[in-house]
Amino acid sequence: METKELLMTLVRMDTSTREGANQAIDFAADYLKSRGIPGTSLVKGGVKSYVAVLGEGPRTLVYNGHLDVVSGHPSQFEPFIEGDRLVGRGTADMKAGCAAMINAVVSLKDAPLENRVMLQLVSDEEVGGSQGSKFLVDSGYLGDFVICTEPTNFNIALQAKGILRLDITSHGVAAHGSRPWEGVNAIEKSLENFKKITELPDLKRGNEFYESSSVNLGFIRGGDIYNRVPDQCTMGLDIRYIPELDPGRLVRAIEEAVDADVAVMAIEPGVVVSRDQPCLSRLREVIKAVVPQIDPAFSAQHGGSDARFFSAKGIPAVEFGPVGGNWHGDGEYVSLESVENLEAVLKRFALDF
Repeated sequence: METKELLMTLVRMDTSTREGANQAIDFAADYLKSRGIPGTSLVKGGVKSYVAVLGEGPRTLVYNGHLDVVSGHPSQFEPFIEGDRLVGRGTADMKAGCAAMINAVVSLKDAPLENRVMLQLVSDEEVGGSQGSKFLVDSGYLGDFVICTEPTNFNIALQAKGILRLDITSHGVAAHGSRPWEGVNAIEKSLENFKKITELPDLKRGNEFYESSSVNLGFIRGGDIYNRVPDQCTMGLDIRYIPELDPGRLVRAIEEAVDADVAVMAIEPGVVVSRDQPCLSRLREVIKAVVPQIDPAFSAQHGGSDARFFSAKGIPAVEFGPVGGNWHGDGEYVSLESVENLEAVLKRFALDF
């Protein structure tokens, strides 16, 4: 099956649900097995993953990707082509990367590999990855270099921000809505606390890739009727911090800055790969050999990916994937030419690894 056809088949599967994502893993496993690529199916907490390994040798190259997607209108699971673009939910994020990896591995079945190539397909990246890639990493499915084929417009992402999610609960004093001066409005207090957080010096720090960390006020819950001063308000913050920051220190700074209760809901590390990593120079050489008109740049991602689970173990893990746009939005698309080029790069890089 050509990669374009495989990609369109995957996009037609609504993998925004656990059932749908698991079915896509089963499909990919059957597809690989029918082409002579054996593998191992794994299940953790009802979440399916699949791992296939080719070759022998002391070193392992890992290709990692997720088949789950965020939800979308039913029409978004009916892919269509506009020029070079394939439009549909999950085309860029990241079924294109998965299709390219799958067919690259199929093409390597009888190749003279000097080391091992491990293909990892998971189904829960969009909801945290704890039962997919994290489970694989914790179970010993590791390597010496990892490529997650998330969409990067053919650049090589060396960094990704860490994730810190907090519930900040401010307390006030209830009063009648006609006499607000007799109370303390917890919603107003929350907004004041939000401003204090965004002005913290640590969150204003940047690096070569990021101007600063980011703070998203994801939700605010307080009050229940018009005519009462609310005495409690909780805001949910999604902080994406530059990798150099210590999240523990950041939490302490927030606790000191606000007059509120701070509850840590999630902490995920950032990703940093050294420019001196030998595999990076070789990857750039392969990209330029396959697509001479492209000079791949080193870049960074604002969102998280499963690369962080490998990075946390000290394994260099980069994101490198196709050209696309509108991820998670209407009109999500991927460049079909870039998918073909990605497959060629993955095949050639594996042969040289």
